[in-house]
Amino acid sequence: MSLDSFSCKKTLSVNGKDYAYFSLAEAERNGLMGISKLPFSLKVLLENLLRFEDGRSVTADDIRDFAQWLDHKGATGKEIAYRPARVLMQDFTGVPAVVDLAAMRDATQNLGGKTSAINPQVPVDLVIDHSVMVDNFGGAGAFKANVEREYERNGERYTFLKWGQQAFENFRVVPPGTGICHQVNLEYLAQTVWTKEVDGETIAYPDTLVGTDSHTTMVNGMAVLGWGVGGIEAEAAMLGQPVTMLIPEVIGFRLHGELSEGITATDLVLVIVQMLREKGVVGKFVEFYGPGLDNLSLEDQATIANMAPEYGATCGFFPVDSETLNYLKSTGRDEDRVALVEAYSKEQGMWRTGDAPVFTDTLELDLSTVVPSISGPKRPQDRVALDVADTEFAKALETLKGGPVIAPAADEAVMRFMGEGEAQLNPEPMPKNTMGYPVKNTNYNLGDGDIVVAAITSCTNTSNPSVLIAAGLVARNARAKGLNVKPWVKTSLAPGSQVVTDYLDKANLSADLDALGFNLVGYGCTTCIGNSGPLAEEISEAIHENDLVACSVLSGNRNFEGRISPDVRANYLASPPLVVAYAIAGTMHHNIVTQPLGQDQDGNDVYLKDLWPTTEEISAIMRETVTEEMFRTRYGDVFKGDAAWQGIQVGEGQTYSWDSTSTYVQNPPYFDGMTMQPEPVQDIEGARLLSLFADSITTDHISPAGAIKGDSPAGAYLVEHQVRPIEFNSYGSRRGNHEVMMRGTFANIRIKNQMLDGVEGGYSKHYPSGEQGAMYDVAMRYADEGVPLVVMAGKEYGTGSSRDWAAKGTRLLGVRAVIAESFERIHRSNLVGMGVLPAVFTDGDNWTSLGMKGDEKVTIRGLDNLTPRQELEAHIEYSDGTTKTITVLSRIDTEDELDYFRSGGILHYVLRNLNS
Repeated sequence: MSLDSFSCKKTLSVNGKDYAYFSLAEAERNGLMGISKLPFSLKVLLENLLRFEDGRSVTADDIRDFAQWLDHKGATGKEIAYRPARVLMQDFTGVPAVVDLAAMRDATQNLGGKTSAINPQVPVDLVIDHSVMVDNFGGAGAFKANVEREYERNGERYTFLKWGQQAFENFRVVPPGTGICHQVNLEYLAQTVWTKEVDGETIAYPDTLVGTDSHTTMVNGMAVLGWGVGGIEAEAAMLGQPVTMLIPEVIGFRLHGELSEGITATDLVLVIVQMLREKGVVGKFVEFYGPGLDNLSLEDQATIANMAPEYGATCGFFPVDSETLNYLKSTGRDEDRVALVEAYSKEQGMWRTGDAPVFTDTLELDLSTVVPSISGPKRPQDRVALDVADTEFAKALETLKGGPVIAPAADEAVMRFMGEGEAQLNPEPMPKNTMGYPVKNTNYNLGDGDIVVAAITSCTNTSNPSVLIAAGLVARNARAKGLNVKPWVKTSLAPGSQVVTDYLDKANLSADLDALGFNLVGYGCTTCIGNSGPLAEEISEAIHENDLVACSVLSGNRNFEGRISPDVRANYLASPPLVVAYAIAGTMHHNIVTQPLGQDQDGNDVYLKDLWPTTEEISAIMRETVTEEMFRTRYGDVFKGDAAWQGIQVGEGQTYSWDSTSTYVQNPPYFDGMTMQPEPVQDIEGARLLSLFADSITTDHISPAGAIKGDSPAGAYLVEHQVRPIEFNSYGSRRGNHEVMMRGTFANIRIKNQMLDGVEGGYSKHYPSGEQGAMYDVAMRYADEGVPLVVMAGKEYGTGSSRDWAAKGTRLLGVRAVIAESFERIHRSNLVGMGVLPAVFTDGDNWTSLGMKGDEKVTIRGLDNLTPRQELEAHIEYSDGTTKTITVLSRIDTEDELDYFRSGGILHYVLRNLNS
């Protein structure tokens, strides 16, 4: 318990119950002058330090240093030890975390320790939400068929997780088919103010968390401070280790005004993403304030908070206000909890008022200036105003195709499908150079810019009833006018929770969405992470045979190249109602603002404005259909699961009985040969380059994700283990097997290793032989030769989701260091957590300016005597024998990170501590 150097522990009485808490106001009176002016998000961190002051990881001086933030209005360079209240996981990143915990129990047993010591020390919730795939769609039986297929594919993983649920304390599993972790967190798990029984008293404190999904930030919308971390860092937090971090800068984002009629929260967040990316907020907190918050629902705020990773911030925080209380009540939270949230927030100065906190810097947005938008074709920050989306796509297409492309005429683009109910404007065969290419066994052509995936997918938008109901109303109005989705479009609806289905059913909108092919396909993260499932074989064939730039439109948050589908090269983010509209248009060449989407039964043009519902119409349906009882019913027994989950039989025991034949779950090699005392860190001598990368290499590029190709090293491994290609499943589902995952590291089909000329995909070159091969094969060849590896990259290396396998795979391939121009926060931390050195070029250097081709050798010395953020000399030996010495900056930022690095990784450090 806290040393309480600032004598701030007090008692708060709410509804006849007493709560102990650490008062910020009292701490201010007792020496922490001015802290009432701190941003709300920093008040949460400060309370955390006061509560966990122990004289070791948190000292009184640390707390005083934190209070000095106001003097700098920004980062002080000081590090703090932050302990979140809980951990949230999804199954893709959660399975390997539980695998590591099970492996740590085995290692503990081998070291003669107590296996029961390896348990989560804080509450952990794992939501199985990332494994459902859109194999079946566009029909009433799609959901049932996809769930059955999900259990067939993932039986081994689910058995393992169910074992973990009974084997580990403080660990709960939300079964498949419930919803996505962010929405379940928002609607049920999060409490805004958390409580815990300690030594006979109830402690109240802010609800905080870290999650193994970068979009954990969604819950910032209800004043819960949290962000995504890698599975490695999450495991350390579970095991009682603090999250070490530098005190962040906080950018205040002032909102004022009100959204115009017809503008959605999605349109708003795409503007915010663009503005904050231009501002530059990587590694910083963003906090929203201003009178505009009075005109946003909590669901709108959650939509904005969700996309913090897209605008590059650690979090996107909204303080507590009356809307927070309304949301807690309307989603069925306990009355006493709601009363506690109000009383605690007001007592602590965490309740939003008209007074603005002190920020590092600010920017602002008039909500009335937001216009309908989409983002793409490759990055969330590349916003395009809807009324010029067709012309902007034409420009992007030229880049993607490497030259001018003749787009189809507007009316032909809309009317070229000659199916039942369509106008017969162009009965003649279409020229191949303008209208695409015939698709086998169909009566339509497919061309550049055609939309082959239209997905209302979970995560960003499906927690927001306003945009889901808007999508349903667009579908209803389109159906009434006889419009339909083009037949080459794969449509899907994957809500973030079962409550969505309840209110769509109650509003009689499910039938309208079904009629346009947006049938329920599952509850979970689907298209947004590449679980879009296969396209029809004839469509996929037409795309690849004719080198077409096919498109997707989805209501998610990620549209990186190669992410959505291996068949799709241009991806656009859009609101759910716009997803429906684009599915009707069928092509990105169509201007859906100025050109008709089709004709009604009487031949009259139908425009988007004819389908778009009014704000009042949406609000009226929400008031009528979204009820507290829905949430109470759906979450009343949320951990029980369906009959399939209940039918899974698992063994008991403290350690897991590994199945050596499993291709899903294997005991990883991290602890092989581990001793209680770590070996000294060795310098990197004569390393070869595994790859040279340009800017913006994402964790999607690095980490295995999506479908497993039959001709890939991972595919070859599975075939060797008698797995048929049809049963390959996705990389995400096999994250519990290091053999699959290390083979898929750097294997993205769109990654470009600049060591190779004109080659896309996961390939490298071995030196001195000069022979080209798959990244895995080249890395293993170097491993056999005892040669360490280095990766070099440009700016923003590791952008994207908090994928622990982006770091784990890097380490298992033998990479000792990654030298880049800059790193995204989560991936840098994960590399350190796996014992890989992240370093940045200095003095304006980069691998291009250094004239590197990939055949050089690199030596980095001084690793046995590192200090945080130390400058190191890197010696480059060129193939002609010349040498150059440059300075790189170690991005091991803190003393704790240095301890992890010296131990060989964070898991080794924690395991040794728990067994010491």
